[in-house]
Amino acid sequence: MPYITLESGALSDEQKEELIKRLTEVASEIMKVPQEFFVTTIKEVSDKNFGIGGKTIDRVKKEYVNKHQ
Repeated sequence: MPYITLESGALSDEQKEELIKRLTEVASEIMKVPQEFFVTTIKEVSDKNFGIGGKTIDRVKKEYVNKHQ
């Protein structure tokens, strides 16, 4: 049974539904395994709980917005 897992920042319910649908469709097509055999989970991680370049994601987002206004 194929298992797809995605870690992300906060997502809307619509985004989650779209991700689950499309990730399953593409993986099913590539792997030649029926969609009903796939399990997909989404783990949401707070922007304060992960970082890039030594900064939390919430700080990176704030700096990006300030720079591009």
